[in-house]
Amino acid sequence: MSRFVHNIDDTAQRNNSLLCIGIDPWRPNLPIQDLSSFVVSIVEATSDLVCAFKPNIAFFEAEGKIGLEALENVIHAAKVRNVPVILDAKRSDIGNSSRAYGKAIFEYFQADAVTVNPYQGSDSIEPFLSYGEKGIFVLCKTSNIGSNDFQSLISKDGLAVYQHVALKSKEWNAQGNVGLVVGATHPQEITEVRAICPEMPILIPGLGAQGGDLESTVRASLNPQGFGGIFNASRSIIYAGSGGDYINEVRQSAINMKTMINGVRASMGHNW
Repeated sequence: MSRFVHNIDDTAQRNNSLLCIGIDPWRPNLPIQDLSSFVVSIVEATSDLVCAFKPNIAFFEAEGKIGLEALENVIHAAKVRNVPVILDAKRSDIGNSSRAYGKAIFEYFQADAVTVNPYQGSDSIEPFLSYGEKGIFVLCKTSNIGSNDFQSLISKDGLAVYQHVALKSKEWNAQGNVGLVVGATHPQEITEVRAICPEMPILIPGLGAQGGDLESTVRASLNPQGFGGIFNASRSIIYAGSGGDYINEVRQSAINMKTMINGVRASMGHNW
């Protein structure tokens, strides 16, 4: 098991939480104009309520230099509070390019984990895997509607593409640092992926604004120890408030989501 997985589990137990907050700052929706202040305030207000933060790099890149500085600041704010950061970048390319992506994400930005796209195969993922203490989350069955275009196609052996991705990711997990991304909008697929990879962490976007069903998602995701699911909500939390007191509503929204996740977890016999 990698240092990243240990850090996720330790943070989850310290905060009694499997909630991950996605930080997706879109300028027109911000309650304040200072991008860096906004994203750092999210971390400051909720770091005791989560097991991880997941900034999506696209929203920071869209703001150019100011956005990338804000990304550095939000990662630093999380790390000084001992909360792991999953950089949602969905990277992969041929080997040389993937090595450059890995260096940027893990050495420059100092993220603890990254999301990667497996479409180009093993050699595109290997440069990320070489960072053995970092987490690598492989896109498996994503939360968007268009995921069915390719990920649900059935091969000659009767398995869907996303099931093959899960099987291959299990092979890639030699250092215990690989997880999977499966959307909360697909609870049946989560069940199938959990059966293929019983102990690997699953990052689960799609709660909140995307409408994923929380109870069925939590029940499908957890391993026998009551861990393994990293439940992400983004817009429903970070845009919960407006005006000068927005951060109080943000914190309350995070508390509500954490409480609901823990309620389902407790009903399965898992207490902190």
